[in-house]
Amino acid sequence: MMHVFLTGASGFVGGAVLQRLVSLNDIKVTAAVRKSSSPLQCAVHDVVNLETENVSLLGVDVVIHAAARVHVIDEYSPNALSEYRKVNTEWTLNLAREALASGVKRFIFLSSIKVNGEVTSSDRPFRADDEPAPSDYYGISKLEAEQGLLEIAADSEMDVVIIRPVLVYGDGVKANFYNMISWLDRGVPLPFGRLVNKRSFVALDNLVDLIFTCMNHPDASNQVFLVSDDEDLTATQLFQRVGRALGRNTWLLPVPTFLLRAIFQVLGKKSQAQRLLGSLQVDVEKTRKVLGWQPVIGVDEALRKTVDGFKRRK
Repeated sequence: MMHVFLTGASGFVGGAVLQRLVSLNDIKVTAAVRKSSSPLQCAVHDVVNLETENVSLLGVDVVIHAAARVHVIDEYSPNALSEYRKVNTEWTLNLAREALASGVKRFIFLSSIKVNGEVTSSDRPFRADDEPAPSDYYGISKLEAEQGLLEIAADSEMDVVIIRPVLVYGDGVKANFYNMISWLDRGVPLPFGRLVNKRSFVALDNLVDLIFTCMNHPDASNQVFLVSDDEDLTATQLFQRVGRALGRNTWLLPVPTFLLRAIFQVLGKKSQAQRLLGSLQVDVEKTRKVLGWQPVIGVDEALRKTVDGFKRRK
């Protein structure tokens, strides 16, 4: 029986990984959570409270490290980078050293596409082996964790697998993706009918499937993989397809992109403008070729599942 230690088990991605882990009879799961985390959605072999208990990885075969600090109160404060590093870099590397000392065979790290950067040109998607170019503190902290993990793995018998997801959506999604669904569900007219930028997304089901592929695939050892649905969409197409999943008409006004950028600039929303109006595409050919992996769910089916989850919670 394989023993898996999962961090971030009460989170959006970690919770989905946990549900699949416990559905398998040949896997024993230890879930690591913070005291303030939401309750787990399913029963596990053991639960470790990271705020009050020492982490022991004796007997663990695979660590899946899905926990991370994604936001700080003031993203631009002098202390923001140190706050990101404390969780995303230092704690990750301490966990990896404990894993190595305990005889763990494989350490899977959920990093971020932000390690590659924030924007791509129309003819050059990010690739797994590109030179990293993070532009924010979160991306920097994730890159430093990656570098430290690969150094640990270079002189040891523990494998490291690094996965850099793009924006993840699915049942239980929050933040901007949830807000977008809510706007469309209310029939709010939106000025996004002429957007031609393209972005990669990844359905939660596809990301979880890749994580499971990496748990025991021999060729995943000490590799970096990008993951997406392998179907890129313009922002306008995304709004339209979410609208179809909702069964509602979408009211998208054909406002030119340059005018939208100017409006965001006046409102002091430059970063939001980049996420909505800029392109960010990834090439998953390495993931396909090395692992023989392909998405297990298409965009429209994944959007329907996302919308069904939204309707249950609203």
